[in-house]
Amino acid sequence: MKIEVVMGNIAQEKIHAIVNAANSSLMGGGGVDGAIQKAAGPQVLDECRAISLSRGGCPTGQAVFTGAGNLAAKYVIHAVGPVWKGGSKGEDDLLASAYRSAFKIGEELRVKSIAFPNISTGIYGFPPVRAAQVVDRTVHEILSALRSIEYIRFVCFEEENYNLYLQLFQNDL
Repeated sequence: MKIEVVMGNIAQEKIHAIVNAANSSLMGGGGVDGAIQKAAGPQVLDECRAISLSRGGCPTGQAVFTGAGNLAAKYVIHAVGPVWKGGSKGEDDLLASAYRSAFKIGEELRVKSIAFPNISTGIYGFPPVRAAQVVDRTVHEILSALRSIEYIRFVCFEEENYNLYLQLFQNDL
Protein backbone atom coordinates (compact mmCIF):
# COMPACT_ATOMS: atom_id res chain seq x y z
CA MET A 1 0.00 0.00 0.00
CA LYS A 2 1.35 3.36 -0.99
CA ILE A 3 0.14 6.63 0.54
CA GLU A 4 1.10 9.97 -0.92
CA VAL A 5 0.38 13.55 0.15
CA VAL A 6 0.50 16.29 -2.48
CA MET A 7 -0.54 19.92 -2.96
CA GLY A 8 -2.82 20.49 -5.91
CA ASN A 9 -6.23 20.52 -7.52
CA ILE A 10 -7.97 17.16 -7.14
CA ALA A 11 -9.95 17.77 -10.35
CA GLN A 12 -6.67 17.41 -12.28
CA GLU A 13 -5.68 14.06 -10.80
CA LYS A 14 -4.94 11.21 -13.21
CA ILE A 15 -6.10 8.40 -10.97
CA HIS A 16 -8.83 5.72 -11.03
CA ALA A 17 -11.20 7.45 -8.60
CA ILE A 18 -11.27 10.90 -7.10
CA VAL A 19 -13.34 11.69 -4.05
CA ASN A 20 -15.52 14.77 -4.12
CA ALA A 21 -16.33 16.67 -0.93
CA ALA A 22 -20.01 16.79 -1.86
CA ASN A 23 -23.07 18.24 -0.19
CA SER A 24 -26.05 16.05 0.62
CA SER A 25 -28.10 17.36 -2.33
CA LEU A 26 -25.36 16.26 -4.78
CA MET A 27 -26.29 19.29 -6.85
CA GLY A 28 -22.90 21.00 -6.89
CA GLY A 29 -21.48 23.71 -4.75
CA GLY A 30 -18.27 25.61 -4.11
CA GLY A 31 -14.76 24.57 -3.17
CA VAL A 32 -13.74 21.05 -4.15
CA ASP A 33 -17.24 20.21 -5.38
CA GLY A 34 -17.37 23.27 -7.63
CA ALA A 35 -13.90 22.60 -9.06
CA ILE A 36 -14.75 18.98 -9.84
CA GLN A 37 -18.15 19.79 -11.34
CA LYS A 38 -16.67 22.55 -13.53
CA ALA A 39 -13.81 20.39 -14.80
CA ALA A 40 -15.98 17.29 -15.29
CA GLY A 41 -18.58 18.96 -17.48
CA PRO A 42 -22.34 18.40 -17.35
CA GLN A 43 -22.29 14.58 -17.33
CA VAL A 44 -21.33 14.29 -13.65
CA LEU A 45 -23.95 16.81 -12.52
CA ASP A 46 -26.55 14.99 -14.63
CA GLU A 47 -25.65 11.70 -12.94
CA CYS A 48 -25.76 13.39 -9.52
CA ARG A 49 -29.17 14.83 -10.36
CA ALA A 50 -30.45 11.36 -11.25
CA ILE A 51 -29.11 9.91 -7.99
CA SER A 52 -30.61 12.79 -6.03
CA LEU A 53 -34.00 12.31 -7.66
CA SER A 54 -34.05 8.56 -7.07
CA ARG A 55 -32.58 8.54 -3.55
CA GLY A 56 -33.27 12.01 -2.24
CA GLY A 57 -29.58 12.92 -2.20
CA CYS A 58 -26.87 11.37 -0.06
CA PRO A 59 -26.89 11.45 3.75
CA THR A 60 -24.00 12.98 5.69
CA GLY A 61 -21.36 10.34 6.34
CA GLN A 62 -22.21 8.37 3.19
CA ALA A 63 -21.00 8.35 -0.42
CA VAL A 64 -22.22 7.58 -3.93
CA PHE A 65 -20.37 7.39 -7.24
CA THR A 66 -20.71 8.63 -10.79
CA GLY A 67 -18.64 8.52 -13.92
CA ALA A 68 -16.01 11.21 -14.25
CA GLY A 69 -17.12 13.07 -17.37
CA ASN A 70 -14.20 15.07 -18.78
CA LEU A 71 -11.87 14.29 -15.88
CA ALA A 72 -8.82 12.05 -16.21
CA ALA A 73 -10.24 9.80 -13.48
CA LYS A 74 -12.63 6.97 -14.26
CA TYR A 75 -14.98 7.61 -11.32
CA VAL A 76 -15.97 10.37 -8.92
CA ILE A 77 -16.97 9.20 -5.46
CA HIS A 78 -19.12 11.86 -3.84
CA ALA A 79 -18.61 11.71 -0.05
CA VAL A 80 -20.71 13.93 2.19
CA GLY A 81 -18.83 15.16 5.23
CA PRO A 82 -20.36 16.92 8.22
CA VAL A 83 -20.74 20.61 8.86
CA TRP A 84 -18.80 21.51 12.02
CA LYS A 85 -21.20 22.32 14.88
CA GLY A 86 -18.72 22.54 17.73
CA GLY A 87 -17.70 18.89 17.95
CA SER A 88 -20.49 17.54 20.12
CA LYS A 89 -22.90 16.52 17.33
CA GLY A 90 -21.07 13.39 16.15
CA GLU A 91 -18.94 15.22 13.59
CA ASP A 92 -15.88 12.98 14.10
CA ASP A 93 -17.94 9.83 13.52
CA LEU A 94 -19.66 11.31 10.47
CA LEU A 95 -16.35 12.37 8.93
CA ALA A 96 -14.86 8.92 9.53
CA SER A 97 -17.97 7.37 8.01
CA ALA A 98 -17.67 9.54 4.88
CA TYR A 99 -14.09 8.32 4.34
CA ARG A 100 -15.03 4.67 5.08
CA SER A 101 -17.95 4.91 2.64
CA ALA A 102 -15.68 6.30 -0.07
CA PHE A 103 -13.18 3.49 0.47
CA LYS A 104 -15.99 0.92 0.41
CA ILE A 105 -17.22 2.21 -2.94
CA GLY A 106 -13.65 2.25 -4.26
CA GLU A 107 -13.32 -1.39 -3.29
CA GLU A 108 -16.67 -2.28 -4.89
CA LEU A 109 -15.52 -0.57 -8.10
CA ARG A 110 -12.20 -2.41 -7.81
CA VAL A 111 -10.15 0.74 -8.31
CA LYS A 112 -6.40 0.49 -7.81
CA SER A 113 -5.92 4.13 -6.88
CA ILE A 114 -7.99 6.76 -5.10
CA ALA A 115 -7.46 10.45 -4.33
CA PHE A 116 -9.07 12.32 -1.44
CA PRO A 117 -9.47 16.02 -0.71
CA ASN A 118 -9.64 17.35 2.84
CA ILE A 119 -13.34 16.67 3.35
CA SER A 120 -15.27 19.16 5.52
CA THR A 121 -12.31 21.45 6.31
CA GLY A 122 -13.34 24.20 3.90
CA ILE A 123 -16.71 25.90 4.02
CA TYR A 124 -18.04 23.18 6.36
CA GLY A 125 -15.64 24.53 9.02
CA PHE A 126 -14.24 21.27 10.44
CA PRO A 127 -10.99 22.19 12.24
CA PRO A 128 -8.13 20.94 10.02
CA VAL A 129 -6.04 19.40 12.82
CA ARG A 130 -8.99 17.46 14.21
CA ALA A 131 -10.11 16.37 10.73
CA ALA A 132 -6.60 15.15 9.89
CA GLN A 133 -6.51 13.10 13.11
CA VAL A 134 -9.88 11.52 12.25
CA VAL A 135 -8.66 10.70 8.74
CA ASP A 136 -5.39 9.25 10.04
CA ARG A 137 -7.22 6.95 12.49
CA THR A 138 -9.81 5.93 9.91
CA VAL A 139 -7.28 5.13 7.19
CA HIS A 140 -5.11 3.07 9.53
CA GLU A 141 -8.16 1.16 10.79
CA ILE A 142 -9.17 0.04 7.30
CA LEU A 143 -5.84 -0.39 5.51
CA SER A 144 -5.65 -4.12 6.17
CA ALA A 145 -9.17 -4.64 4.76
CA LEU A 146 -8.41 -3.02 1.40
CA ARG A 147 -8.03 -5.55 -1.39
CA SER A 148 -8.12 -3.69 -4.70
CA ILE A 149 -6.94 -0.24 -3.62
CA GLU A 150 -3.15 -0.14 -3.72
CA TYR A 151 -2.53 3.59 -3.79
CA ILE A 152 -4.05 6.41 -1.74
CA ARG A 153 -3.31 10.04 -2.52
CA PHE A 154 -4.34 12.96 -0.34
CA VAL A 155 -4.59 16.07 -2.49
CA CYS A 156 -4.41 19.17 -0.32
CA PHE A 157 -5.38 22.58 -1.63
CA GLU A 158 -4.13 24.52 1.41
CA GLU A 159 -0.62 24.43 2.82
CA GLU A 160 -1.92 23.93 6.38
CA ASN A 161 -3.62 20.65 5.45
CA TYR A 162 -0.64 19.59 3.35
CA ASN A 163 1.73 19.98 6.31
CA LEU A 164 -0.69 18.24 8.70
CA TYR A 165 -1.08 15.25 6.39
CA LEU A 166 2.66 15.01 5.73
CA GLN A 167 3.25 14.88 9.47
CA LEU A 168 0.50 12.34 10.18
CA PHE A 169 1.35 10.00 7.33
CA GLN A 170 5.13 10.41 7.41
CA ASN A 171 5.68 6.77 8.38
CA ASP A 172 3.48 5.59 5.49
CA LEU A 173 5.01 7.70 2.71
